[in-house]
Amino acid sequence: MEVAVFHSKKYDVKSLTEALERRPEEERDTIKLRFIEARLSEQTVELAHGAKAICVFVNDDVSAGIIDELADLGVKCIALRCAGFDR
Repeated sequence: MEVAVFHSKKYDVKSLTEALERRPEEERDTIKLRFIEARLSEQTVELAHGAKAICVFVNDDVSAGIIDELADLGVKCIALRCAGFDR
């Protein structure tokens, strides 16, 4: 499964890559992380093309219209890289 990781910083690349490398080999081989520096928005949603999942950060746009576009692109899962009570 390909995961498009939006609004990626160097520390995201490092920590997520290291976390994936700690998974059993049979799991690692089924996940491909694609790091995207841009924030998710109406202008960048097409960058999710080909991904079955996306991972977003707190300032990414995950509004209803964006979610509809993601669904049209075949995205099945939205993971959040943030903590808080308002998500």
